[in-house]
Amino acid sequence: MTSQSQGIQQLLQAEKRAKDKLEEAKKRKGKRLKQAKEEAIAEIDHYRLQREKEFRNKQTNVMGSQGDLSAKIEEQTKETIQKLTSSYHKNKESMMKKLLNMIYDINPEVHPNFRQAA
Repeated sequence: MTSQSQGIQQLLQAEKRAKDKLEEAKKRKGKRLKQAKEEAIAEIDHYRLQREKEFRNKQTNVMGSQGDLSAKIEEQTKETIQKLTSSYHKNKESMMKKLLNMIYDINPEVHPNFRQAA
């Protein structure tokens, strides 16, 4: 009987050691996962900062060229306004004469859709 109880005791101890080793392995795995996650987050943050820096540089380049572009557009707009203003002053008198002639030249006639009541 004692050999049986010793065998059971050895099995229980072996089971306890296996359980302890399993828990220890789970803890190491958890630490490795946590460390890998932290490294991944650090790498992602580094990549994000790098891309944001590149974006800001490109944005600065584009905005600088847009400043030049807006100056050109503003200049073209001023030129167009000046052309329209000069054209207005140049043609104003002749257009007024044409409009007044059309207004004063009244030619009364019956509309084609008009029906007389019978």
